[in-house]
Amino acid sequence: MKVGVLGSGDVAKVLAAGFLTHGHDVMIGTRTPAKLADWAKDHSKSRIGTFADAAKFGQLVVLAVKGTAAQEALRAANAVNLTGKPVIDATNPIADAPPSNGVLKFFTNLDESLMERLQREFDGVHFVKAFNSVGNACMVNPKFKSGKPTMFICGNDEAAKRAVSAILDEFGWETADMGKAEAARAIEPLCMLWCIPGFLRNDWIHAFRLLT
Repeated sequence: MKVGVLGSGDVAKVLAAGFLTHGHDVMIGTRTPAKLADWAKDHSKSRIGTFADAAKFGQLVVLAVKGTAAQEALRAANAVNLTGKPVIDATNPIADAPPSNGVLKFFTNLDESLMERLQREFDGVHFVKAFNSVGNACMVNPKFKSGKPTMFICGNDEAAKRAVSAILDEFGWETADMGKAEAARAIEPLCMLWCIPGFLRNDWIHAFRLLT
């Protein structure tokens, strides 16, 4: 599969490397190619382009930027290049403010998620929330003594969710489909919960698991 990754931070680089490892063709879209110079040397099969280049290239696209930059990145990618495609939304609405006793601050509220904002503006895009509730060190082929962790996803398009679930299976995850885009109101705050042990105890290697 051709995968376009929007972003040049740690999450974007880890997920792009994961797709390469699993045999996919990858292009990373960025405004600052210099930030990816060393990474590109270590991943010679990757391609580097603009946000629009990566969005046009990908059969599946990954949005892996800061939450505050998500709308701007999608506008730069051009909605025409994203329409009808599955877009993994790995963003969180983290505010530019320090955590309070280990709890992050969001710029959204419990009645509106960032993904819903993105879905409203880019209504032809098939967003699927995923990879937002775990740190980048555990995103690809995580190894835990307790077994496979659970990735909670949601989105309005069933085919897009099936495509993302297949990727999660490749990447070593169990998938729990929480329904439509509104479920992102519950999934995005999992980032807060996941980060608390890190901020309080410097414990960043853990993940969620749904038991039934």
